[in-house]
Amino acid sequence: MQQQVTHLLSHFPEIFAALGILLGGLILGLVLKYVVFGVLRAFGRREDSTLARSVNEHLSQASAWFFPVLAVSLLLPLVPLPPKPFEVLRRVVEIALVLTFAWGLVKTVDVLQDLVLRRYQLGSDNNLRVRKLFTQLQFVKKLAVSLILFVAVGLVLMSFETVRRLGTGLLTSAGIASVIVGFAAQRSISNLLAGFQIAFTQPIRIDDVLVVEGEWGRVEEITFTYVVLSIWDERRLVLPLNYFIEKPFQNWTRTSARLTGTVFLQTDYTVPVEAVRTELRRILEAHPLWDKRVCVLHVTDAKERTLELRALVSAADAGSVWELRCAVREQLVTFLQQHYPASLPRTRILLDNDDNRAGAPG
Repeated sequence: MQQQVTHLLSHFPEIFAALGILLGGLILGLVLKYVVFGVLRAFGRREDSTLARSVNEHLSQASAWFFPVLAVSLLLPLVPLPPKPFEVLRRVVEIALVLTFAWGLVKTVDVLQDLVLRRYQLGSDNNLRVRKLFTQLQFVKKLAVSLILFVAVGLVLMSFETVRRLGTGLLTSAGIASVIVGFAAQRSISNLLAGFQIAFTQPIRIDDVLVVEGEWGRVEEITFTYVVLSIWDERRLVLPLNYFIEKPFQNWTRTSARLTGTVFLQTDYTVPVEAVRTELRRILEAHPLWDKRVCVLHVTDAKERTLELRALVSAADAGSVWELRCAVREQLVTFLQQHYPASLPRTRILLDNDDNRAGAPG
């Protein structure tokens, strides 16, 4: 016991010096971080720099860990420790450096995304090009983050000798393992390939208006494995990526957001069609949602008791054409009620009086 205490006391100056160097490295890294980001904040306020603000917003927290670990790793050769404790310390610092650097890379991807989002506005009119870019950006970001995390975890694990030996053993049986994994992950790989196809051929894009499984909604999110559709009543429809490769669906904004909508009216045979057509034109010219492309009224069917009138109207997007259709339907019905009430659908019954029946030939 006395020998162990004596041995520990003999190494006390080395331990004290090591702690001092490590603490100095941490302080140096923190000071460097605050200086760098202080300059960035000042530059962002003075020059109104989007890049400086984005870097400060996303990388500040990760840098508070990365800079101290980097400073410690640079000062590590100065640490006066015996070989075994020094090796343990070196391994810990290397792992921390890899993890904090990977964290910084992930946040750098967020900075790049932030720059794109600030440059292009998804809510602008005629945003087809922006929606294409956002769809690719979302998929590429997820892929980049996954690769960064995969490589970081791989580097950490490979720093252990046991894991390296295990990896060498697995490589010798890679043929059998690849077949097993291929069968097990067939659906996942298929979804991943479908994700690549959707991202770059783009049958759907972020913010596209779709009709899928009888539901109307907008594409809210595209991940590696599924698509989230935001339904008009705030529900969410989640579909696998393969669905959009293998099954038909309606895309109302594939090439343009502009749409033509229909309004059907059932009327009596006595309806003045030309008067209704003139009223339709008046209604559309006074409505702010009409884009002045389509204004048509046709008699599309003659049924046993009614005529079917179909009005075609157009608007800039799906939401606008829906509101416009409702307004046109309401105002045309009001017009018929006020000016031509006899033209509303009705059932006629012909009654013969007694004299007619008596005079009728037997």
